[in-house]
Amino acid sequence: MSGITQLSQKRPFSEDDDSFLNASESDSEEEEEEEWIPTNKIARKPKRSTAKPVTAKKKVKPEAGSTCTIKTSVKRSTMKTAVKKNRKKTPEKTKVDPTVMSHPMVLNNSEDKLPLQTEQDLESLKRMPQQPAIQIKKEIGHCVVKVEQPSTSTYLGDRKIKEEPDVSFTWEEPALKKQKTENYPDGKPVKPQRGRVEIGEMQMNWNITQVLSERTNTDAWACANVIRLFKEENTIPFIARYRKELTNNMDADTLREVQQTLEELTTVIKKAHSAIQKLAKDEKLTPFLNKTLLNCQTVEGVEHVFAPYKSGSKKTKAQQARQLGLEPAANLLIDRPGELNLNNYIKTNVKGLSNVGEIETGIRHILADMMSKDTETLNHIRKLCEQNVVFIQSTLAKATAKEKDGHKKDTEKFRLYHNFSSSIGNIHHHQTLAINRGEKLKILTVKVSVPDRVKNEFCRWCINERWRPRYFARPELMTVLKDSVEDSYKRLIYPLLCREFRSRLSTDAEKESVAMFGRNLRQLLLINPVRGRVLMGIDPGFKHGCKISIISATGQILHTDVIYILDQGAQREAEKIRHLLHKYSCSTIVIGNGTACRETESFFADLINRKYFAPLDVVYCITNEAGASIYSVSPEAAKEMPDLDPNIRSAVSIARRVQDPLAELVKIEPKHIGVGMYQHDVSQTLLKATLDSVVEECVSFVGVDINISSETLMRHVAGLNASRAKNIIEWREKNGPFINREQLKEVKGLGPKTFQQCAGFIRINPENTKNFCSNQQMSNSAAGGQQAAEAGSSSKAGGQGGATGKTSKKKGKSQRTSMQPNPLDRTCIHPESYNTAMRFLSFISGDLSDIGRPSMQCNVNAALQTSSMDALAEKFETTVPTLQTIIDGLVQPHDYDIRAGFEQQDFKRNIVSLDDLRTGTVLTGRVENATLFGVFVDVGVGRSGLIPIRYITAAKLPVTKKRRSLGLGPGERVEVKVLEIDHVRNRISLDLIRVL
Repeated sequence: MSGITQLSQKRPFSEDDDSFLNASESDSEEEEEEEWIPTNKIARKPKRSTAKPVTAKKKVKPEAGSTCTIKTSVKRSTMKTAVKKNRKKTPEKTKVDPTVMSHPMVLNNSEDKLPLQTEQDLESLKRMPQQPAIQIKKEIGHCVVKVEQPSTSTYLGDRKIKEEPDVSFTWEEPALKKQKTENYPDGKPVKPQRGRVEIGEMQMNWNITQVLSERTNTDAWACANVIRLFKEENTIPFIARYRKELTNNMDADTLREVQQTLEELTTVIKKAHSAIQKLAKDEKLTPFLNKTLLNCQTVEGVEHVFAPYKSGSKKTKAQQARQLGLEPAANLLIDRPGELNLNNYIKTNVKGLSNVGEIETGIRHILADMMSKDTETLNHIRKLCEQNVVFIQSTLAKATAKEKDGHKKDTEKFRLYHNFSSSIGNIHHHQTLAINRGEKLKILTVKVSVPDRVKNEFCRWCINERWRPRYFARPELMTVLKDSVEDSYKRLIYPLLCREFRSRLSTDAEKESVAMFGRNLRQLLLINPVRGRVLMGIDPGFKHGCKISIISATGQILHTDVIYILDQGAQREAEKIRHLLHKYSCSTIVIGNGTACRETESFFADLINRKYFAPLDVVYCITNEAGASIYSVSPEAAKEMPDLDPNIRSAVSIARRVQDPLAELVKIEPKHIGVGMYQHDVSQTLLKATLDSVVEECVSFVGVDINISSETLMRHVAGLNASRAKNIIEWREKNGPFINREQLKEVKGLGPKTFQQCAGFIRINPENTKNFCSNQQMSNSAAGGQQAAEAGSSSKAGGQGGATGKTSKKKGKSQRTSMQPNPLDRTCIHPESYNTAMRFLSFISGDLSDIGRPSMQCNVNAALQTSSMDALAEKFETTVPTLQTIIDGLVQPHDYDIRAGFEQQDFKRNIVSLDDLRTGTVLTGRVENATLFGVFVDVGVGRSGLIPIRYITAAKLPVTKKRRSLGLGPGERVEVKVLEIDHVRNRISLDLIRVL
């Protein structure tokens, strides 16, 4: 009784424990528990059987006097005891199933507790591998325990009964669903849980939390929490905004970096255990190989160890020597060299053993292989390389140098790398990507150069320290050892180091390039929208004319046309444009930066200078049209603008990019927007995942009004996808506008987890709700009919246009819920914090009607003057970041937009040419694109200038821009000085003065 009580208690959490990798058991796995009924006979202890498994399942019949028969299902980390009723008299003899294995068990029953045999039984059970169709029977005390693998249903007689989910018992930790994230301790690791793991029960000889912390330069406790949050399928925007206390205020970029590094480590674990399973299956696994694979922390390390054992690979020299039986001799040379006599291994009729020289060669190969896979040896050579300068060099490939005109153009692109050399620590990321591209095109030859002193020091250390024989060794044996060290370095270790250096440089360069893509995309998406203006969008062109579109302040298409301003009819087209601008009161023109952009800009600049459009004060701007042509022929564009020609659709897209960049650019695949460099030289999977994550982050942080947003925009909200966004639109069309966030739970496919992730980023604006109802009421009235009339009446009474006619009890409840709008639903406060927000409002004597007004700001300031944030957070039993989010949501104006702090389009009235520039001229420009080697700036002369990366120093950046995630990106306004003008190549070199 006391033994089982002690061991069934929950094991305390240890920071070195990696069990937090385990997620909770799936809700779909169900089990059943029945009443335990004792019997009158004692079971005979079953014997271990080595017979082959049989297909038919034999019953175990306990002898007379047994006290119970127990059937138990065992999972990886949780076990549920289920006892079947059995009132029939059992025979005395017991037949043992050949498939049954004897294994100790531990039972946890609140009514009848059985004594444990040993504490090791519990640990051995937890480490037991999962195998299908394995049963375990064991006598414990006076009970026969029958263990089976879990299933989602169980057979009772001829009836198949679905099991009920049961999370009441786990070996060590409570069930995942019973732990609430808001109860996590602030600043401490979240307590891990046992359960199903995506990578299985795979353990390594290193702590994944510690390695993740070191690689991402973050706190270990924060990494543990982030791992747990990702395992719970939380999104990056949700974690960054509503779980700051668990992540030490990590921003979205840092969380994305941690997520990518975690995926890399997970891949290493999977590959290592896959290799171990393959070796074990082929009966090639040795303790040395098992330990070496479990020590690997990179994919390259796993590949290095496992490569010789892959199916179809040629046997290595070390494997051939081991097959000849020379491994004992190699071990003797290190452990007991005095007992080694090479003549004893000579076999004249066997190749490889015919003489002492061949035997020495075989021993040398075995020792070289052992050294190349020894963790301490590899760590030492890596440390030596860090202490010395390792160079990477590129030269023009010999085959390419012999080519005449065929590769002359491609060769010229890589002229900077025909004789290039740089240290591993100083090479820039864009240089690495350029070298890799040249090598892939077979234009460059790349080589890693390790100084000779590294080799000499390494050989000395191996002979005198790490691989030094434990006892005196004869000179000829020391010669074999020395040759083994040199052979291991030259043939195995040096190539491994080259692969590691190249792989690390390429991986870092890819990550930084993808991160640059993400930063540029964020800057582009968060450009301040131009609201309240009627815009004319122009897609320039020569032969086919310029496509124009005029859109209203709300994005509605007012007029479309095609004009030909670059031929003899320019004056006639100018009159047409003036008529359209006056008709629609449009004073802002948006020109795409594609073909004929310069000529179109010159045409409009001349008309503006002549005041041709008076009394309108017309201005224009140039915007990036990358991806507009692709979008114009996409199915989404055809669905949105079915009656327009694809060429006209691009003009509409160009105008909307200025009016609301975020809402328009999310319609285009991120990689087509035209930001970043070396797009095709990086991992496309990583690029797509990062860019999609950035889009989700921007859309979520800006927030969407669920009653007016498009399906395309809504699918990018955290927690939502295409199908869920479609379901929301269908619900809105069928039931009318959303009145509060709680109605989201009524949408098909939106469960509790999805609601938790998306609710804080969805806004419900009462004004838009009224407009939606008014428009729907007008539509219903025009359509006529009794059903439409009833829907209009409902809309007038309760703002539920189109929601009547539901007679079911469930639908009636839905209507009652929708009749109660909540002012907090238009703020950034998450519904899980509504109770805290209401208590805080009561504390400061505020009211829901004051949200976003100056009076609310005054009440909050008065409360903060008397109490600190820490004290208030403790008073309301919440965390400081959560309380800060609540305060922000209460005081922010209703029209607050985070994009207001970002840059807006530059509008101008005249044009400047390249000939007007002079060296030393100071200009104001806007960043068009940022790369790893510099930043391109539009200074208004039709050609972007380049600020080399060496001129962008921390001293020239404001404090808010010194962080890596907030570096210069598209849309930033900068002040620059002209350094050099190349009129032949139309290139402008600039120096950064300051960021405006």
